[in-house]
Amino acid sequence: MSTESRLRSRGRRGGGRAGNTRGKGEVIEQLPWSLPINTDNPTEPLSEEGVQAVHEGAMRVLEEIGIEFLNPEAVEILAKAGCIVDGENVRMGRDLVMETLKGVPRTYTITPRNPDRAIEIGGDRMVFGNVSSPPNCSDLDRGRRTGTRESYQDLIKLTQYFNCIHFAGGYPVEPIDIHPSVRHLDCLYDKLTLTDKVAHAYCLGKERVEDVMEMVRISCGLTHEEFDAAPRMYSNINSTSPLKHDYPMLDGAMRLARRGQPTVVTPFTLAGAMAPVTMVGAVTQSMAEGLAAIVLLQLIRPGCPTAIGTFTSNVDMRTGAPAFGTPEYMRATQMSGQMARFYGLPLRASNACAANTPDSQSAWESAFSLWAAISAQVNMVYHAAGWLEGGLCASYEKFIMDCETLQQMIVYMRPTAVNEGEIAFEAIKDVGPGGHFFGTAHTQERYETAFYKPFLSDWSNFENWEDRGAVQTPERANGIWKRILEEFEAPPIDPAIDEELQAFVAKRKEEGGAPTDF
Repeated sequence: MSTESRLRSRGRRGGGRAGNTRGKGEVIEQLPWSLPINTDNPTEPLSEEGVQAVHEGAMRVLEEIGIEFLNPEAVEILAKAGCIVDGENVRMGRDLVMETLKGVPRTYTITPRNPDRAIEIGGDRMVFGNVSSPPNCSDLDRGRRTGTRESYQDLIKLTQYFNCIHFAGGYPVEPIDIHPSVRHLDCLYDKLTLTDKVAHAYCLGKERVEDVMEMVRISCGLTHEEFDAAPRMYSNINSTSPLKHDYPMLDGAMRLARRGQPTVVTPFTLAGAMAPVTMVGAVTQSMAEGLAAIVLLQLIRPGCPTAIGTFTSNVDMRTGAPAFGTPEYMRATQMSGQMARFYGLPLRASNACAANTPDSQSAWESAFSLWAAISAQVNMVYHAAGWLEGGLCASYEKFIMDCETLQQMIVYMRPTAVNEGEIAFEAIKDVGPGGHFFGTAHTQERYETAFYKPFLSDWSNFENWEDRGAVQTPERANGIWKRILEEFEAPPIDPAIDEELQAFVAKRKEEGGAPTDF
């Protein structure tokens, strides 16, 4: 389980139809698969002098305080590059940092087994992934419970179904009923057969990372050389804030880098707890921690695709509990966006909330989190659908609610066309003073696609809503996820590849899978 979780189709029913229409067997009308482009100017709370000040602070942390690398191989690599090493503490000069960062690709493509589901990371692209790593899940019928393989599979199916979910993150809920030694094998098999989207590997020991890379390679039908030649999957690692990177996450990230697979480095800095209470101070520390690991990965394989993540928020100073979707979280995300652009790095953020149930609080905190990501020009949004309880619970209803919000954000980001037809001068002239536009040719030609059509929101008046049972949003979401799961069809997979995946899983289980402490 990651640090984050510890603290807190192509026209098929299984993958959503291509088009904002509902065909036979479709549960809802949804947007077609697309990779959103965010062309808005970013919100930048820091002045140019402020950016330089945060950069200077981060460089001083790296040069004067140092970062602990709890991995001897990583320390050795950094020492050979000229870093000052004192046991596990590594200090690196800004010249090494800035020169190394020049080689990081500003954009790159990750291609899964279905090339039509390839995603682009960086630039003005923005992609969304499912909730990842909570130990619990919940729905209105069964309440809150520990994760099982069945609930894991349910949430993976929702991940595949929605076109606004572009990549399959970590486990959308930990299936506690599968032994940890083989959990990754069953989970990746499910992920690679129930979805055809980009998959994630946890950096939790060499066996898990190596197994996932091999399973992704098999699923794509690639040779080892072909797999190593381009990104096919990704991982995310967290620093152990303050100022540490632990052994297994570094080990996994280094293994991925050697094979050209991307890692997102995401310090988890909660202001007032694992970082300074000031948000600028927390962002400064976060940048230092993230850059240190990215430098390591670039030393291993120059030009390896990487990204920096922001998970800087505040805590409730009365209880110490993490808070998300706060004004401070929004500003920290925007400041992190400025710093990522300064360093030329793609940026990851999250759709996070602290709410315990899919209520109004969960909706506004998630809306604020997503708005922070858009206004910061974030490229990759983790936990975009389903997150509750600061990451300790995956909610079926919240997953549906979030997808409604994601679709609205995607429509919001569509470029605004300005031409004669859009200006509509002739329509305005024809209607004249006091008329209406309902019956004009201009409206009739456009009305079906002019505005976003929600699949979850209820726009009826009070009397009609009351006559239909006064069903509230979580209850409507409950009905939608049930119908999606009832009608779900997995994306097709070559039977020979499926057989090879099953054989690999069986072989690795026979060998004992990954070592555990129990």
